[in-house]
Amino acid sequence: MRAPAPGGALVSSVEVTAATVQRGDIIELGGQACRVSDLFQLPQGAKQLVFESGELLAIHARTRLIALRLLRRR
Repeated sequence: MRAPAPGGALVSSVEVTAATVQRGDIIELGGQACRVSDLFQLPQGAKQLVFESGELLAIHARTRLIALRLLRRR
């Protein structure tokens, strides 16, 4: 799904894993939208996500989540 966003960007729903998650991705957890502000590599391909709210989430290398991602137009 793609929807227009202010400033000429598109918002796209994408499946992310520890290998593909990016800063700025918005992941819904428990009904709360959380924006990834930082990432840290953990052993065995896992990652620790730091959200703008200060909350942390560690995801396994094979964890699959749905995220909203801003795609900038060129």
